[in-house]
Amino acid sequence: MFERLALVSLLLGLSACPWVVSQDTDSGSGSGDEGTTEPAPPDLPAPGPEDIVVATFNVHLFFDTRCDSGDCGGDAFEQAYSESTFAARADTIADAILGLQADVVLLQEVESLDSLAALSARLPEYETAYLGETGFPASIDTAILARFPLVEIRSHGDSAIPLPGGGETYFARDFLEAHFDRDGRRVIAFVAHFKSKADDDPERRLAEAQAARGIVDAAVEKHPDALVLMGGDLNDVPGSPPLLALEETGGLERVAADLGEDDWTYVWGGDLRALDHLYLAKFAAGGTYVPGTSRVFRGVSQVGWGDSDHAALRATFRVGAGK
Repeated sequence: MFERLALVSLLLGLSACPWVVSQDTDSGSGSGDEGTTEPAPPDLPAPGPEDIVVATFNVHLFFDTRCDSGDCGGDAFEQAYSESTFAARADTIADAILGLQADVVLLQEVESLDSLAALSARLPEYETAYLGETGFPASIDTAILARFPLVEIRSHGDSAIPLPGGGETYFARDFLEAHFDRDGRRVIAFVAHFKSKADDDPERRLAEAQAARGIVDAAVEKHPDALVLMGGDLNDVPGSPPLLALEETGGLERVAADLGEDDWTYVWGGDLRALDHLYLAKFAAGGTYVPGTSRVFRGVSQVGWGDSDHAALRATFRVGAGK
């Protein structure tokens, strides 16, 4: 099962690359919970031959069957699912991902390599699957799926970042940087999951945004002809200090802005909030956002997608038509 792990490790020149998941193409997608997701909206524009469809999806606490923290069940944060519950959740999440019809999927709240491997086995069309493991017990991590071969992967989770008021902190979850080869053209996708509003720390979230913008800018400077994208659950709304920090240089465009008030992806205390975002690095020459293609995917409850408490967000980008 782990042939691709060795292949990608060799490609990157690493002695080990423990968070890459290989594909098991003998497994198909399960049926999932039939009442939890809807088919893709009928008005989705068909992508053209130069288009790449990208989605971000917080799958909501996709734990595996092990109790890593030593405190599971009841009111505890970590849940150690039974094998049947784990398989059912994997089926539901995989079906929801299929419904997004995306080439690249940025994931949040995937606990472990086992959790990602369960999705990967059900989604053989995604040849790349990678987990940004923070290494803490019961961590809920970032991950990425792609239909394209992986060229390079970078973790920014271990790098200290400055706090605006002095001192330093770290990304709450790994800020992953993945480079793909799409028919000879480089596509760079960043996946983020900033500090949550539980036990809120706005200064840390602002630090994450400022650091993320610097990292994206550096990638654009090094690869000016690439299509460069960033997305994830940023835990803040348009106009907030973290999102303004991402956008203040004019280099990052929040693509769901063209949805107006229908850009919301989360309900908090009855309020509709846009917490999940996709950004295009406008100063890179490798591609553009296709206007009017942003869509929020909500389930039959008109809240989350695929049994998650978050909706998913999808947009189309055109390769080779930047600046």
